[in-house]
Amino acid sequence: MITYIIVKCETHDNAKNCRDMSNKVHKNKAVRLSDVAAEANVSVITASRAMRAPEMVTPETRARVAAAVSSLGYVPNPAAQALASARSRIIGVVIPSLTNQIFADLLSGVMDALEDGPYTPQFVNTRYQLSREEDLLRIFATQRPAGMIVSGIDQTETARELLRDMACPVVQVMETGSDPIDMIVGCNQRAAGRVAVTHLLDQGYHNIGFLGARMDPRAQRRLAGYHDALADHGIPADANRVQTTPQASSFTIGGQLLSDLLARAPDTDAVFCNNDDVALGALFECQRRGISVPHQMGISGFNDLDVVASSVPTITSVRTHRYETGRQAVRMILAALAGEDVPMRHIDAGFDLMARQSTARRGPAQGAT
Repeated sequence: MITYIIVKCETHDNAKNCRDMSNKVHKNKAVRLSDVAAEANVSVITASRAMRAPEMVTPETRARVAAAVSSLGYVPNPAAQALASARSRIIGVVIPSLTNQIFADLLSGVMDALEDGPYTPQFVNTRYQLSREEDLLRIFATQRPAGMIVSGIDQTETARELLRDMACPVVQVMETGSDPIDMIVGCNQRAAGRVAVTHLLDQGYHNIGFLGARMDPRAQRRLAGYHDALADHGIPADANRVQTTPQASSFTIGGQLLSDLLARAPDTDAVFCNNDDVALGALFECQRRGISVPHQMGISGFNDLDVVASSVPTITSVRTHRYETGRQAVRMILAALAGEDVPMRHIDAGFDLMARQSTARRGPAQGAT
């Protein structure tokens, strides 16, 4: 239904008031809660609380939200507020793969943290497709979730807006970032890649390559860390030493990537792999070729799956804390839902370099560093 407002303007002052009223009506129609949150520099759920339950936020936050409401001319929609308050017991979890061990570990943490509680996790798989992520978020929005856990920091602006408009606690996981939608917990992927390659350089390797499969944004940041470490040591970038493929990771792919790399840069003496499947494939290819690991070739993986600690030789890898990340994300959501202050909204979960036999060129491998 469209409501028309007709104001009779007979004087100059009345005409001005008429224009002001008309502008304000138009402005109110366009302003959303997410606009208020952005203006006040708070999350959407915080803006909502400041208006619905002001005792749950600090006086400073209430003042900022009130100023934003006044500045923007925001008028709450009672029907929308009633609908938003009817929350389901669903905690939505958006990840790019349901079969990848990395995300299986994250989901285990989420499920364990929600066990025996009133909330139920609901998982969806984006298959690394941004458009599919948007579609899935639209479905979640109709379910009025109690909270959302979303993998990564590379959502489209449409996806970010969908998450803000849900007006529920949102936690981005697996990475750190300077502009989270609401809350975030994960590790610095670029810094982790840098540490792994620095370790190879410290072990005396000089001609270090990079092997990467399915170069999603996390893998791209690990590659950036590879370049950072080389630059730190004054080593120029060499495109011949970077071998990637859009295909999914596997042992076979890892072996093929190393074979292709050695064809282009035969003097390569170490490789940093964007995950452990690729690292294991590189190890198998070395064994087929009679290349000694670690003496002729150093190998470092990423994620530290159980298998790399059991291979022969064992493989150096970067351990990321995926299970604990899942648990922490749930704890943050539950605290926000309970109206508690969440003092640490941006958490760097860190990582550990697990130095093993595959890079022990200068003596016995150490443990976590």
